[in-house]
Amino acid sequence: MTKRPFTPLLDRVQTPQDLRKLSESELRQLADELRLETIDAVSVTGGHLGAGLGVVELTVALHHVFNTPDDRLIWDVGHQAYPHKILTGRRERIRTLRQPGGLSGFTKRSESEYDPFGAAHSSTSISAGLGMAVARDLSGKPNNVIAVIGDGAMSAGMAYEAMNNAGALGSRLVVILNDNDMSIAPPVGAMSAYLARLVSGRTYRSLREVAKHLAERLPRFFHDKAKRTEEYARGFWTGGTLFEELGFYYVGPIDGHNLDHLLPVLRNVRDAGNGPILVHVVTQKGKGYAPAEATPDKYHAVVKFDPVTGQQAKAPANAPSYTSVFGNALIKAAREDDKIVAVTAAMPSGTGLDAFGKEFPGRTFDVGIAEQHAVTFAAGLATEGYKPFCAIYSTFLQRAYDQVVHDVAIQKLPVRFALDRAGLVGADGATHAGAFDIAYLACLPDMVVMAAADEAELTHMVATAAAFDEGPIALRYPRGEGVGVEIPQIGVPLEIGRGRVVREGTRVALLSLGTRLAECLMAAEQLGQRGLSTSVVDARFAKPLDEALILRLAREHEILVTVEEGSIGGFGSHVLHLLARSGMLDGGLKVRTLTLPDIFQDQDKPEAMYAQAGLDAAGIVRTVEGALGVPSAIKRA
Repeated sequence: MTKRPFTPLLDRVQTPQDLRKLSESELRQLADELRLETIDAVSVTGGHLGAGLGVVELTVALHHVFNTPDDRLIWDVGHQAYPHKILTGRRERIRTLRQPGGLSGFTKRSESEYDPFGAAHSSTSISAGLGMAVARDLSGKPNNVIAVIGDGAMSAGMAYEAMNNAGALGSRLVVILNDNDMSIAPPVGAMSAYLARLVSGRTYRSLREVAKHLAERLPRFFHDKAKRTEEYARGFWTGGTLFEELGFYYVGPIDGHNLDHLLPVLRNVRDAGNGPILVHVVTQKGKGYAPAEATPDKYHAVVKFDPVTGQQAKAPANAPSYTSVFGNALIKAAREDDKIVAVTAAMPSGTGLDAFGKEFPGRTFDVGIAEQHAVTFAAGLATEGYKPFCAIYSTFLQRAYDQVVHDVAIQKLPVRFALDRAGLVGADGATHAGAFDIAYLACLPDMVVMAAADEAELTHMVATAAAFDEGPIALRYPRGEGVGVEIPQIGVPLEIGRGRVVREGTRVALLSLGTRLAECLMAAEQLGQRGLSTSVVDARFAKPLDEALILRLAREHEILVTVEEGSIGGFGSHVLHLLARSGMLDGGLKVRTLTLPDIFQDQDKPEAMYAQAGLDAAGIVRTVEGALGVPSAIKRA
């Protein structure tokens, strides 16, 4: 058993109330122990390490200065929140992070009163915080609202929409900009710390208010001139004119690892009057852990690792990941077609486009955390004859649904949507599960929706999307490794809307969409051993359906079962609509649709989650036997 870190001071802190009893001189030691505990805990569970290490001192300072949970503290995104969880009564469970039945990897309202808002997708904190601040004002309460937003999340338009609204409303709101990557700050030494304390202090703010009232009595020209002079003079020394224009009082930049700088500024901000304030804090990802400081990209999200050496315990892959198969197939297609371009929303490595970008830097566009812009940007490219592949996680494309409908589908523009992480994703849980894309895309007129059953099919689907120029087309594929089939050197375009028969039978038909095909084949083998001859078909397309094939299956089999890694309302619903419209349900055909359950599933191992959903071989067999009234030899796990 690995020895736990020595943390005598942290052992005394069960909640922030305990932390607030500590003297300022003890907080530095507490931060050091909190960092050790965070490293040790994540080494056991895996998870997002670098961002949490970067906000250790900031977390200590915020809980010391503000009266949480009465003061609302929102972390954007929850990657930063592991130290926060340790300090807010969840230390005993911190080594269950992202595990079945354990703590979420993100903030979660149902988990703790110290998590006032769930944040797993980025750039939502300022909007939510402003809502809380306005509710507080309407209720006449005195509490503070603080949103901690990472600089990456500040690349999303939603953050600026919220800031613009906050500036107009004038509600008291504190936004902490955690600047750890964009390098937008000037030096953050003693001078900038002094200036931050000065401009956040009551004296400066009082003098500024007096000056503003005096200036308002001046003629309009002189009033405007005085206002611009004050703002730009302060902006010259501190940076922040942009935020001032949005209506925020800007403070910073300050060193986010120096408690002597953080504490007085946060107290000044806490005690400030009305209006929104932005505090610009500069931090370092992976701070205090040498391996993470040296390669922050590799320690943003980690599997289990040795806390002494930093060596991650990655098992050797048995097959290439679907993400890498997509990236390689797209590179090969782009070598033959110079109109192919790639678009990602701040996820080049996560979507496999990093390799594409190395070979085709001029044809690769990372637009930041801006999925709405990514989709409409791709639409603009398509209008000019280019072939954009817009690679976005399934769960993140939800953020751009209006753009998919209005800017792409209605105009029938040939944007290619590559939906990574389709289906369940395991440890990241409900917020990152790609459960809904079949339902929300296949309902759109003229949208083509494909789902790959294996690596070879994905390669062919990339070629299909590249060749298809009649409207929007989407290909979905899951997280993780493929099944180990041989990958063709060059993909061959598929006939749109045509499935393939993998196994012929006579009594049971399993119609699979996506990577549940392997489970369907195992189920067919088991059913066959029980005398139930079973056909297995890879549908390939959720839209358009292979109507001729589906109707043949319906005529020739006693039961038809659809299987998909998506929610109710997807592929199975379209098949049912076809069968009803064709009168096939009037003749005694039994139909069952297997989908993800109508719940938000908590994190677990993907295979366990699919078993719970009844989408493994055992679940498929049980469904068939139940529909046919055959006593089942397989019990639910």
